[in-house]
Amino acid sequence: MSDFLSDKILGLVDDIDANTEFIPLMSEEDEDRINKEEIPSELPILSLRNNVLFPGVVIPITVGRDKSIKLIKDAERASRTIGVVAQKDVNIEEPKFSDLNTIGTIAHIVKVLKMPDGSTTVIIQGKKRFELKELVAEEPYIIAKVEQFEEIKSDDNDEKIKALYQTLKDTALKIIKESPQIPSEASFALKNIESNSFLVNFIASHMNAEVEEKQAVLAEANLEKRANSLLKHLDKELQLLAIKNDIQSRVRVDLDKQQREYFLQQQMKEIQNELGDNPQKQEIIEFRNKAKKKKWKKSVAKTFEKQLSKLERMNPQGAEYGVQLNYIETLLNLPWGKYTKDKFNLQEAQAILDRDHFGLEKVKERIIEYLAVLKLKGDMKSPILCLYGPPGVGKTSLGKSIAEAVGRKYIRMSLGGVHDEAEIRGHRKTYIGAMPGRIMTSLKKVKSSNPVFVLDEIDKVGTSNHGDPSSALLEVLDPEQNDTFKDNFVEIDYDLSKVMFIATANELSTIQPALRDRMEFIEVTGYTVEEKIEITKRHLIRKQLKEHGVKEEQYALTDEAIEYIIEAYTSESGVRGLEKRIAKTVRYRAKQLALDETFETTIRKEDLVEILGPSYEKDKYISNDVAGVVTGLAWTRNGGDILFIESSITKGKGKLTLTGNLGDVMKESAVIALEYLKAHAENWGIEAKHFDEHNVHIHVPAGATPKDGPSAGITMLTALASLFTQRKVKKYLAMTGEITLRGDVLPVGGIKEKILAAKRANIKELILCEKNKKDVDDINPEYLEGLTFNYVSKMNEVVKLALLEEEVENKFQLV
Repeated sequence: MSDFLSDKILGLVDDIDANTEFIPLMSEEDEDRINKEEIPSELPILSLRNNVLFPGVVIPITVGRDKSIKLIKDAERASRTIGVVAQKDVNIEEPKFSDLNTIGTIAHIVKVLKMPDGSTTVIIQGKKRFELKELVAEEPYIIAKVEQFEEIKSDDNDEKIKALYQTLKDTALKIIKESPQIPSEASFALKNIESNSFLVNFIASHMNAEVEEKQAVLAEANLEKRANSLLKHLDKELQLLAIKNDIQSRVRVDLDKQQREYFLQQQMKEIQNELGDNPQKQEIIEFRNKAKKKKWKKSVAKTFEKQLSKLERMNPQGAEYGVQLNYIETLLNLPWGKYTKDKFNLQEAQAILDRDHFGLEKVKERIIEYLAVLKLKGDMKSPILCLYGPPGVGKTSLGKSIAEAVGRKYIRMSLGGVHDEAEIRGHRKTYIGAMPGRIMTSLKKVKSSNPVFVLDEIDKVGTSNHGDPSSALLEVLDPEQNDTFKDNFVEIDYDLSKVMFIATANELSTIQPALRDRMEFIEVTGYTVEEKIEITKRHLIRKQLKEHGVKEEQYALTDEAIEYIIEAYTSESGVRGLEKRIAKTVRYRAKQLALDETFETTIRKEDLVEILGPSYEKDKYISNDVAGVVTGLAWTRNGGDILFIESSITKGKGKLTLTGNLGDVMKESAVIALEYLKAHAENWGIEAKHFDEHNVHIHVPAGATPKDGPSAGITMLTALASLFTQRKVKKYLAMTGEITLRGDVLPVGGIKEKILAAKRANIKELILCEKNKKDVDDINPEYLEGLTFNYVSKMNEVVKLALLEEEVENKFQLV
């Protein structure tokens, strides 16, 4: 009802002559008189676009269409009586008879006014409703035959009816009172309405509703139903108005509350200043007292005092105050010049490393050497250590043991997935929510400027449009630069030269070259089965028993069972997967204890299938019954593995096909092997023409797994030599080594992991490059029992060792 008796209507009504015949507020007598009047059988029809005229109601309309202006002029000269009907679609410019609603209102033209802007405004008053029956003419305007639309009334003396109309009037008065847009005159007009029918028409005409809703009310013959329909609409509007007013009130209250709080805070500030207990000043005093105890340089002290004075001048309600306060607290919480005392007792350090890690003798030896240099030299300007190797071999825990050995605090920062430079250097404090980088945050947490700082998974640092964290680490890990490391948030040089950085990685190839140049690498190789058994007995079982609340006397695992878990349920260089399997057996025992089940303390090999489920199917040695199939050795991220090089020959034109998801280097190895074999065919009794008259296909199984590297070179050569000679390959033999066109065999990496994989696959004999002998010598001889090693330097030696004189059955006939 926002347009309820608008000022415009009131102004227009004031302009109407006293002689003009119209009834501003219709009484019951007026209504009866109008109802008794006969309506013409034909009426000129004026279509309304955005409004509906109700009986007894006075409304102004602006006439713009040529037909409508003509109709008004003709009616003004005649009886001043017209039919007014709302059109169905407001978008139609020139509505036809079919575009009009059926029910309309007879209107009396009260006044025609020429407005200052040149438009014509007509004030009309509704008389009674009619129903369109038949079109008489459409030119110069619509003329139609009409019939009176009778109204069905209820008994006005019925208490229920009286209550209905009184509720309708009260609800309308509430809306007028609650809505600031509706003038107060509307309330006066509403209170003076006597006729129930006119009350319904008056409210319906001015309610805030769409044309379709108003037309539906006009078209309802039953007055009681019209009143009920209106009441529902008014209730809904009243609720919406209450919600709107509540929102406005809350916003106003919030603003008033903020202003009130601001004035109270200002008053409180003045009172606190008078009493001398301003919390902000107390905080500033505390900061200054803490600063006096700091062992920082004069330049840092000067910067701190400057920033503290800036904080003192700031308004605590300002957005920058929080950032500045965070900056001051960060400066105070950083361990400026705070160092723990090193204890370089190398015998104790060795004992700690031996206690925490079984095996890894070469690694522990290198760490002791590193600590010895630090003891003699007295400073940290030496290369940063990087422990690299497969997952689960104890790289991260070695860092923790080093920290305990030298008596320093330990902090670890995982770099896996870090792709924002700000993670390392921090954000500039001009940004809201700025904070220092993870280097500074870690030092603040550990409260020492010389901890053992483990940079975990340094090979998994990413890059993005937010910068390159690897480049930010260059300054951190450079002994010549990190004594003046500058964090973007702190903006003051901080000395990291006393920090013992230890990085860990699984692969070196993904580390940025400049970053690799700043580190000294120590390879942490995988464990043998024997080493894993000892690690399980010394560390893993004890750890899992403690974590699961099982006592040592309630659980035991035989060596045979441990070995079976290692060989049948894991395939890794480290012990992470093994620890999970041990944890499963401990949980099984914990369940038995909790359910009060009877059990044998010792878990044996035959019990493992019930506890751990079926064992894995592992690649084992395949017989030598087929020519061209040779066992090779590979290094993967999870340690060593065996792979089979399969080759086949068919009639053709000398085409070489390579499959098995091979990388470029591995493909080149196959080409080199074939070309070498062609060049030296007579050495093995192969006719040269066979290479041109047959196609060769080399395949490496597990095609979904990408494979690359040069170490399968001698394996491919042996497979091709066996294929073209149709001779058997020696039983239980595996090999690894790179080849050249000159016939040399070159050394490859990952020897220890490959040897462990060979033992797991039941291999008995290995062919390696002569230069890899030093890698084998580093392995404990006890772990090499049952293996025979053949060292070669030339490719013809490989073929001589690998191939037997015996030919395969069902051999391919080379013609």
